[in-house]
Order: sequence, then structure tokens, then C-alpha cells
Amino acid sequence: MADITETLRDYYRQPAVRARMLEFLGADETGDFTAEYITADNTHTAQREPLLPWELPAQLEAGRDICRSLADRDSLLAHLDIEYVNFDFPADAYLDPARAFALQEPVETAVKHVLAHYGIEPLHILSGRGHHFVWRIGRATKIFARLAEAGRVAQLHDSLLLRRRDGLDAPSITCAFTGLGLLMEFVARLVMEYADPETVIPVDLTAVEPPPSRRGREMISLDLSEYADPLPMRTIRVPFSGYLKPWQQPHAVGAGNLPRIGPIIFVTLDGADLRHGIAAMRDPGLAAELARGTSAVIPDHTAGTEHLLHHYLGSDLKRFHDHFHAAQHDDPRRWPETYDHTPLDTLPAGAREALRHPNDFLLRPVGMKRVTGALLDRGWHPRHIAGLIRSKFERDHGWGAEWKDYSPALRADYYTRIFAGTRVSVTTETDEIRDGGAFPGHPAPAPATAVEL
Repeated sequence: MADITETLRDYYRQPAVRARMLEFLGADETGDFTAEYITADNTHTAQREPLLPWELPAQLEAGRDICRSLADRDSLLAHLDIEYVNFDFPADAYLDPARAFALQEPVETAVKHVLAHYGIEPLHILSGRGHHFVWRIGRATKIFARLAEAGRVAQLHDSLLLRRRDGLDAPSITCAFTGLGLLMEFVARLVMEYADPETVIPVDLTAVEPPPSRRGREMISLDLSEYADPLPMRTIRVPFSGYLKPWQQPHAVGAGNLPRIGPIIFVTLDGADLRHGIAAMRDPGLAAELARGTSAVIPDHTAGTEHLLHHYLGSDLKRFHDHFHAAQHDDPRRWPETYDHTPLDTLPAGAREALRHPNDFLLRPVGMKRVTGALLDRGWHPRHIAGLIRSKFERDHGWGAEWKDYSPALRADYYTRIFAGTRVSVTTETDEIRDGGAFPGHPAPAPATAVEL
């Protein structure tokens, strides 16, 4: 088998491939870009060092894995990511993609139904393990201002959140991104409830270890984790880029599996059926052919997002978010007399161990989920649960560079909020979507099919 870097280098020389990648970066005829920066990783590391977008040709010639900043100069980018995760057999999605994608079909269908109800037709991208749905909201619009206001209420006073990266206009876009995170949590909850009758393996709002099955601890993650971190630090892989994650994680996927996995290319579906998309994702020649007849422009759905926001603002989840943000973390100077006196002996074992050994039990989503559930059952306000988790993250537990570019406070708030929020019903909103069908001009997707386990 040819070296993966050489394979990608040859593939990237196709003009249509480069044209689609430039579209996704927001390139115009003058050579300017709306993407704040790109990253380009090799088969050994995923360091995510920022580069200027015009450095793309040199990175393609090096056969790199290309991502773009989620931050954009003209728009707020909305991104929903679903993927198959197997904690015991991480290579499963790469070795048996047909099964991994079939298991996700009810969730994929639910995403399309929910977004279509609001008039949103996102760019649909296939990844190595799942789907990405992307659209944009204009920054010079009323809806952007409303998202910024929603986010301002939830915002933390954290210098990392205001960090500039390659010219990012921090205050307004940071607040809008926080507001978008609240809105995307609402979308994900609708999707989970809509898909629930058809799913055959667990679905969660992040990669939380489920009980074991015949194929290991497998689940579908509605991954919103980008909203748990500062916007300047987060990226999204560019359509028609190579996907080098298996080569960067040989111990997880098994070095012996790499020749069986072969090259993986991010591709857009844009009219192609899923079976053809999976085939193109695993064949650079088919991917280049697909690139010649498709688009990777991120569509503007400002109006649809406004309708979605209106629905969220009247929901029980919004009222829970208001309740969550009505409290504040205890001041760090008071932690020795407040959070540090949390009685651990009466907590369930999983929550107790996560708090006693934060690195890395509490860092895992399942650890934060256990702590959140245990303390909610004991009457804690969810924002103080987040404050307790933050107090562990901000102490010296041998983190190394873990928190160099990320915010312990934001991470703690995000995960506590999503886990506590699952106790709030969105059934009324989901029933309205089921009863209302598709938005005018947006036909409903085909129903999901059964999966052989």
C-alpha cells in the first residue's frame, strides 16, 4: 500500500479538490478568506498550530490533514457533529464503516427532520466516524445580536474566553458563540428525543462510556464539545481533506489495522446518497470525482436560525438555562471553606472516585456526569456543581499543559449544564416538529432502516 502522505499529496493535486477546500475556507476572487486560520497536521501529531489560510497550497503539497478555524470573519458558524464511538474497539468505525453509519441513521434522519422544520439545510459532510452539519449566521444581523445577548447572560469572566487569535474580534463573537452553544444544546436534545424510538445503541450529548455490549461499549455521540472551549481554539476539518486521526492514534486503533483502514477523505454529500458517500470517503479517486460535481460553500441560514431561536426562547430548556446561570461559582478564595468541604463518603463510588482522583476520572465526561447526577440528587444547584468541578480542574492534579489553551470554568459549566439539562423535557417541542412535518419547500428525509447487530 502506498504511503498515506504520498497518497494524499497526489490526491490534493486535483483542481476540483482544492476548489472545494477554498470554498469552505470562504475564499473570494481577491484571494481573501473568511476563515481566521487553518491547521495542518501530519501522521504523527495533531498539534493544531494556527497557520494563515493562504499557506494552504504548501500544506496540501505536504499531504497534511487540513482544518479551519470555527471562528470566521463574516459569520458565526453553527456545527453539529454526530459520530459512532466504541471505547473498547476504537478501530471499529474504520474497519466496518457500513455498520457504523447504519447505526447512526436514525440520528442522522432526526437531525435532518429537526433542522428542516426550521428551514435549515446545512452542508452535510461525512467524516471518518460520522456526520457533520454546518451552516452560517451573518454577523451583521439581528439574530447574531440576539445570540450575543443570550450568551452574554451566560458568560464567565475568564480571560481565556477573550483571547485573540489571528485577529479574532473577541467580545461580540465570544458572546454569540456562547449563545449558539445554548441553542445547539436545544437542537441536540430535540434530535435525541426524535431519534430515540429508532436507535439500537445508546445516544448521548457527548462521548460517555455506556454499558458493554457484544461489540464493546459502543454509542453514538452528539458531540457539542466545541462549545465547552474558547472559540479561538476550536477547528473543524475541511471537506475533501484527508483524515489522519487513525495514524495519529496507532495505539488506540492498532498499528496493524492501518493498512486495512486505508486512506479516509472528508466528503460532502450534497445530493449523493450515503452509500456512494461512504465509498468516496474511502477512495481518493472517487472523492476527487465527487469534488468535481459538488459544493463545499457553507450555506447561510440566518433566517432559519432565527426561527429556531424563537422556539428555544419559549422552551423549558431555556428556563432551566436561566436557572443555571442565576447562580455563580463560589469565589476561589472561599473554596477551602465551601467546595473543599463537600462530603464524599456518602456519594456513589463513581462520583466519589472522580472527585478524589480528578486526573483523569473527572476529566472524562462520564466522571462529570456521575458527579452531576449524584449532587443533583442531593439538592445541589447545578451551577455550584460546576463550581466544584472547576475547583478540581484549577488545582494541581498533575495536569501538565492540559489547561494551557482551555478554560476549566467554561468546561465545567458546559458539561454540568448538559448533564443536568437532560432532566428537563423537550417532548412538547419534539411533538410539534413531528406533527408539523417539514418546513415549506424542505421535504422530509426518508425513514431510517433496521440495522443488523
